[in-house]
Parts: sequence; structure tokens; C-alpha cells
Amino acid sequence: MINSMTRRDFIGTTLVGAGAMIAAPAWAKSETKADSPSSATDRIELGKTGIKASRIAMGTGANGYRRSSDQTRLGQEKFTKLIRHGIDSGLNFIDMADLYGSHSFMKNVLKEVKRDQLVLLSKVWFAGGGDMPKTDAARPEVERFLKELGTDHLDICLMHCLTDTDWPSHRKQMMDELSEMRQKGMVRAVGCSCHDLGALKTAAQNPWVDVIFARINNKQKKMDGMPEVIAAVLKEARKNGKAVVGMKIYGCGDLLAPEEQDASIRYVWGNQLVDAMTIGFTDPAQTDDTIQNLNKVLKA
Repeated sequence: MINSMTRRDFIGTTLVGAGAMIAAPAWAKSETKADSPSSATDRIELGKTGIKASRIAMGTGANGYRRSSDQTRLGQEKFTKLIRHGIDSGLNFIDMADLYGSHSFMKNVLKEVKRDQLVLLSKVWFAGGGDMPKTDAARPEVERFLKELGTDHLDICLMHCLTDTDWPSHRKQMMDELSEMRQKGMVRAVGCSCHDLGALKTAAQNPWVDVIFARINNKQKKMDGMPEVIAAVLKEARKNGKAVVGMKIYGCGDLLAPEEQDASIRYVWGNQLVDAMTIGFTDPAQTDDTIQNLNKVLKA
């Protein structure tokens, strides 16, 4: 998440008029390997999934709970402008979840953007709480997600917020159903978001996992262990062919100063810990700022 911060030079981009379909721009054809020092908007392959995404994902779940988030609380018009600005700036990776309530908001964006230009990721919340029931099943949840989004497939589907080391035995039904849906093309890749060091270590080794969301920054803000401990696990995960997407890069809003955010990005990318990172922008200027920062790091 990003809270209010010093506004830097704004990169001028023109939003496509509402209702117009975005044509594929030149940058959409740019592809490179995840570790190549190039651009934040290059399309890189996520692990061994065959999915090509920008190095920055637009998060839709800052302070997300009960199917609401800072992004959805902006309202549909501002949500659409925010996501469209990111797309027009070169980003194609959208991070959603049932917990955030962002599917219906993104459905309206998809009326203006070609589906095949985007990488859509969502997450199944199994723990329950509030008006969200507990579940061991994935299929009915994903089928509902597809209807809410108005699409026939997700690019990536994750089990949301794993917090125990032995999750493969506890979540076997969900894993089996996600595997079946992957075989049928309803999802292209599967995995998990981890909020526990033991869960993360398991994910780094488990052959079922294609994609891991992990909390990482250089100041141990909202993380599951010391940065060097998490870094070692993430390097092992990538060595094992997992795609790693870093979250809490800005410490869920704890790292507010521009120099703190710059240092975190340098730490994460300088140590080759991730394939991509997800950040919950709430203002287009924040999107521009992070693209600028990552480009500086990649080209250093």
C-alpha cells in the first residue's frame, strides 16, 4: 500500500477516452528475462508459467477486508482511471482477490481493455470471517470469480494468506481442484500468498506451486522474518522455478519517505529476490513514481 507521499515529476500520459478499446502499444511487444536490466514495463516470463507480465503489478487490495479495499473505496470512476493510467503507462499485471471485492470493479475496466493484453490474478479466501464463509473448495469460488470479472479464465489463482507449514495437507482439496481447473484452462497457473515463514519455506519447495506472493522489504515492515532470512527463501524458490511476486515492498505504508521506498526497491531488485512486485497505488502519480524508481534500479 502507498499512503500520501511527496509528489515527484509527473510523467505525462494521456488516458484513453472512456469506452474506447486500447490498442496494443509498442511496449507490449517488448519481452525480456526477469533478471535483465531493462524496463519496469517489459514483459517478463513469470517463473516457468509461460505468462508474460510487467515487473509491477497493480494491487487492488490495500487495507482490504470484507470485499473492500482502498482501491474499491475510491469508487468505480476513480478505480477505472487509476487502472487505465497504469495500463497506458505500460503495466499489464492486475492483482485482485475475493477479499478485496475488486472483481466487479475490474469487470468494468475490461469493457474498455482487451482481455488478452492483461494478466489477471486473483486469490481464494478460505479462512472465513465477517460475511465470508470458510471453504475447502476452490472450484465454486473460481467459477464465481470468472462471472464477476466477465472472463473465461484467470491467468493466476492463489490460495490467499497461508499461515502454517503443513498447508499442503490442510488445503489438499483446494489444490486438487485448482490443478483440475488448470488442466481445463480455467486458470493458467496456481500458487499461494504466504504470511508465515514456515508456509513460505514449504511453498518454495512444493512442486505444485507455480507462483508465490511473499512479503519482502529491507526494513522488516509487515514481514514474516528478518529480510536476509526471507531473501534466502525467495532465492531458493526462484532457483526451484517458482515465480516470486514481492508484496509489502513499501511496508504496507510504513515506508513513506521517497528515500525509504527507493532503498526498498533497490534491496529487492538488487538482490534478485522477485520476478515482479505488487503495490496498491491509490493515485496515478504513485504509479509513475514507482515506474521511475524501478527503471533507475534496473538501469543502474
